[in-house]
Amino acid sequence: MRMPRLEHIAPFTKLLGLNISKVEKGYCQGVIEVDEKLQNVHETAPGGSVRILHGGIISTLADTCMAVALSSSLEENELPRTLEMKVSYFMAVTSGVLTCESKIVHQGGTVAALESEITNDGRLIAKATATFGIVKAKGG
Repeated sequence: MRMPRLEHIAPFTKLLGLNISKVEKGYCQGVIEVDEKLQNVHETAPGGSVRILHGGIISTLADTCMAVALSSSLEENELPRTLEMKVSYFMAVTSGVLTCESKIVHQGGTVAALESEITNDGRLIAKATATFGIVKAKGG
């Protein structure tokens, strides 16, 4: 199994605090601790507000974990490229830890389908599906 290097897939994930906690062939688990810098502030009643995790954090977590899961099953000269992705959000997140589990559903020669389940402290809060292209690296 090729161990993908996260900094080559998405260097900005360090800004989000994304940590890859487990990788097996065709599978990846990643975590992000919810922090106020990752939240939107929504006004409520006069003088009140609530902080809710930005949905882009969830989609980035899923996209990155799916790319790592796919990378773990590719040859050294192949790279994953997101072609399309859909995220279904089930509930808002205000605190805690996000855990994303991503796996390959189908892998062909140049295209793969993947799925992710994202939980917040054990509660399912979103699901994502994506189609990835498999491309040859330059010089490979």
